[in-house]
Amino acid sequence: MPGLASVKSPPDAPPLRISVPEPPPHNPPQTPNKKPPSPSPSRSKPSPARSAKKPPPESPNLDDSSLDNPDLGPFLLKLARDTIASGEGPSKALDYSIRSTKSFERCAVEGEPSLDLAMSLHVLAAIYCSLGRLGEAIPVLERAIRVPDVGRGPDHALAAFSGHMQLGDTYSMLGQVEKSIGCYEEGLKIQMQALGETDARVGETCRYLAEAHVQAMQFDKAEELCNKTLEIHRAHSEPASLEEAADRRLMALICEAKGDYEIALEHLVLASMAMISSGQENEVASIDVSIGNIYMSLCRFDEAVFSYQKALTVFKSSKGDNHPSVASVFVRLAELYHRTGKLRESKSYCENALRIFAKPVPGTTAEEIAGGLTEISAIYESVDEPEEALKLLQKAMKLLEDKPGQQSTIAGIEARMGVMCYILGRYEEARNSFESAVAKLRGSGERKSAFFGVVLNQMGLACVQLFKIDEAAELFEEARAILEQECGPCHQDTLGVYSNLAATYDAMGRVEDAIEILEYILKLREEKLGIANPDFEDEKSRLAELLKEAGRSRNRKAKSLENLIDPNSRRTKKEGTKRWGFRI
Repeated sequence: MPGLASVKSPPDAPPLRISVPEPPPHNPPQTPNKKPPSPSPSRSKPSPARSAKKPPPESPNLDDSSLDNPDLGPFLLKLARDTIASGEGPSKALDYSIRSTKSFERCAVEGEPSLDLAMSLHVLAAIYCSLGRLGEAIPVLERAIRVPDVGRGPDHALAAFSGHMQLGDTYSMLGQVEKSIGCYEEGLKIQMQALGETDARVGETCRYLAEAHVQAMQFDKAEELCNKTLEIHRAHSEPASLEEAADRRLMALICEAKGDYEIALEHLVLASMAMISSGQENEVASIDVSIGNIYMSLCRFDEAVFSYQKALTVFKSSKGDNHPSVASVFVRLAELYHRTGKLRESKSYCENALRIFAKPVPGTTAEEIAGGLTEISAIYESVDEPEEALKLLQKAMKLLEDKPGQQSTIAGIEARMGVMCYILGRYEEARNSFESAVAKLRGSGERKSAFFGVVLNQMGLACVQLFKIDEAAELFEEARAILEQECGPCHQDTLGVYSNLAATYDAMGRVEDAIEILEYILKLREEKLGIANPDFEDEKSRLAELLKEAGRSRNRKAKSLENLIDPNSRRTKKEGTKRWGFRI
């Protein structure tokens, strides 16, 4: 049996197609346009020989007593494979797989780990996933990873590694990012123990895990893993290899997210050179789009236009005028022209992209269309067309609502919809959208991210407009704790939450708490941020009003932030509530 296969599939992979690999497992050769699949049955793709439809196998009539036959488990597992290959559907395959698992369980020797049982559990979990029953796949995979004994050699290590990676994929489809990453990390440890830390397949798994960290916006960890992947591939591949080019594209994405645009540009140029030498025209065009994005971030707009136009020419000639790749370039050009004040050109490119998304060519995924609609909605939002932006967001969410693994993306769309409804004065709808987004983000393990803190703040603002002041205060307090941890007290998002919380405390009659927060904000601005910000005068006048009402002068020695808020405070409400401007 070959060594441990590595995992590499895109984070926005389409819904699962069941395919059960015939043992022994095979490591497919890597190609520049196609990432090597996961060794887990849920991610592997059917071989051409088995992708053609076969006549469905005859269903055997078996009672439970026959499951004690040691030859029955392999027979039923083969029936499950043949049923899947025939295209008959997963329901009958599920029955065969459940029976094969029971047979392997009954025939297993006590104290001896059964790899056949582990394989059967992997297949069973893959079938559950294909039926959309992800919750039932989890306990099956949790059991599967307990079956192998890694110390017994590479076969057991492969089974344990595959189980952890398949479990991570399933958690990812459920939107539970932290659990997903934990499974991938455990799988990587097993693989490194079996193969060593510098094996090329370890590099592929490191890159896969780096992509997962990018999804979770954990960019420092992603950068560390991607650097390790680069080192491994440089040791095993020729200079400017396709593997190295893929690593550099991922590294560029990480650097761009961290604001290191010049470094990102260097990685993209090197990746482009590697792709040019290999004759990968479409990949070069994709990199040109990424280079254009970097130039736009650096305000080098003429160079960005040149990069986008190069990519557009290639995509039109190789894929056709109505391909989503063409639409994606139109969206980038629309954003660029919007940023440079050429609104007519921007709107024209938006309309061109929308025409393509309205009649997508065969093979276009819902994720591609939803992503494009979301980007275009941001442009409409910025030109004060919130109604049109909201319609596009609703279309995008409808495309994704039944797709597994899209909870975080849907949460982001719902948060944007909440902002649009807030702008339009539809506060109840805004609160409901934010509430749904918050629930999804909590469930996906993003409750400690800065984005989650921002969404909590926005939901609090909607609650204020609905006069749900107590609920708003709780949301602002949670947002404050998260943003202090993730962004620091001097970040604009954190300062905005402080200001909103002070206003809410004043509305609740907790005047002293409001005064202490405002004193702290002013101290931060005076000592660290400067007083040129227009919010400074507004906050200063608000504080003066409260101090006058409280009958005292400003305390220049503000308390530390840890002592600012007393959650047990029960001061009586004021008769006249101050109306202050809240900040999104």
